[in-house]
Amino acid sequence: MAEVINMPRLSDTMEEGTVAKWLKNVGDKVEEGDILAEIETDKATMEFESFHEGTLLHIGIEEGNGAPVDSLLAIIGEEGEDISGLLNGGSESSSDSAKEEAEESSAPASEPVDIPEGVEIVTMPRLSDTMEEGTVASWLKSVGDEVEEGDILAEIETDKATMEFESFYSGILLHIGIQEGEGAPVDSLLAIIGPEGTDVDAVLKAQAGGGSSKSASKSEPTKEEAPKAETSSQKEESAPATQDGQRIFASPLAKKIAEEKGINLADVKGTGDNGRIVKKDIENFAPVAKAAPSVEKTEASPAIAPVALPVGEESVEEVKNSTMRKVIAKRLGESKFSAPHYYLTIEVDMDNAKASRAQINSLPDTKVSFNDMVLKACAMALKKHPQVNTTWNGDSMLYKHHVHMGVAVAVDEGLVVPVVKFADQLSLTQLGTAVKDLAGRARNKKIKPDEMEGSTFTVSNLGMFGIQEFTSIINQPNSAILSVGAIVEKPVVKNGEIVPGSTMKVTLACDHRTVDGATGAQFLQTLRAYLENPVTMLA
Repeated sequence: MAEVINMPRLSDTMEEGTVAKWLKNVGDKVEEGDILAEIETDKATMEFESFHEGTLLHIGIEEGNGAPVDSLLAIIGEEGEDISGLLNGGSESSSDSAKEEAEESSAPASEPVDIPEGVEIVTMPRLSDTMEEGTVASWLKSVGDEVEEGDILAEIETDKATMEFESFYSGILLHIGIQEGEGAPVDSLLAIIGPEGTDVDAVLKAQAGGGSSKSASKSEPTKEEAPKAETSSQKEESAPATQDGQRIFASPLAKKIAEEKGINLADVKGTGDNGRIVKKDIENFAPVAKAAPSVEKTEASPAIAPVALPVGEESVEEVKNSTMRKVIAKRLGESKFSAPHYYLTIEVDMDNAKASRAQINSLPDTKVSFNDMVLKACAMALKKHPQVNTTWNGDSMLYKHHVHMGVAVAVDEGLVVPVVKFADQLSLTQLGTAVKDLAGRARNKKIKPDEMEGSTFTVSNLGMFGIQEFTSIINQPNSAILSVGAIVEKPVVKNGEIVPGSTMKVTLACDHRTVDGATGAQFLQTLRAYLENPVTMLA
């Protein structure tokens, strides 16, 4: 039978999701555990696994489109199966169809057992993308209580946090399936909500397919109400007290956030049931300056001037990440967590480089930057140390006999890396012209995709911002990246004497899978020799 897949709630605050990418097409075979799609939530882009096997028969939300949680995302079933009924009755959820299937297959033909109309089965929700089991930290409603849509039913502890779970239904809380402190897998029976006077035993039998269950023995309201009253009183005894002896009721999550922010719960007005303080009350809390108590001035006790505490309103603006920012985050994360980085730093004497640059730039129509000199030195050093110009390829290493130099360029949306092809074959002035052209078109968004591909080594320079030393994340599939700092004028020792000098620190980040420490150090020694003696780069 075909299974309806709805837009999942992949975070506790998610109301809508956007399909960033489909990993399966209509007609593809799907195994349980296969990644169906990448879904963008309000927190991150997550991979969404299939919990069913079959053929992908229908895609309900196309790539780039968003839809509310529980909207029709896809249908999986047998190849050639007629799904017109599911498409026409789009309001029917997968849980509804699963419920009907369970009733049809498990109930005896002679004595059909149906869940009464108006009764809703509430199951343990999946409140995070990795959640497999949840624990009920506390119940905010007791059996017999009236529940309105939007009321907080319980606080549920997941593998990531304790979250408040809202009711999507209105009615009477007829049955609690998981007691406080108990855990259960996702989709286990959590509660039953429905009209007052409903036969709960019949509902439990219908839910369990006619068999008795552990929860059925605890389902009678008369047995539930007394213990719940005890639990409620116990909560009151354990609740923190204010200075005037009154009790403060707050959710565990609210208490935790208040403690982290240094907020006194006594100063917060709760908007939950019976004035209970919930998460949003803490997040929206703005402290109000209290007048300092008056102190009568005496000879032994001088007057204390009141201190005006700052009063403000917290403000947060959510800006949707651009595609470029998402790609940057994904690629740098993959590099940092897959390639074992290590770092080597040297200090270079730049006196000769400054003199040579001034002499070169004195020529007509000639302009060379220190960054051009660094690029040229790197290109020549790579030819002498080919191990640094490699790519890790699992069971092998790829040695690149060409030098394509990546140059990190900051743009409004983030960072791009234009590539100067065959940089070792270009002169200083040619390198400077190529970098200036590529960087200008990158900032104007006119650079071509193929002009940002194929780098074998990358240079990132923050010296123009006054940064003296930093480390970079390797630009995959490179084996190394050079971080260039600012040229600093300072006292240096030359020939045993302290004299004015100019130095520059450079840091090489290496992938330890391909570049050993000694190899990286030798590369930096060669780089220093070129920069400290620029005439060798002109030969």
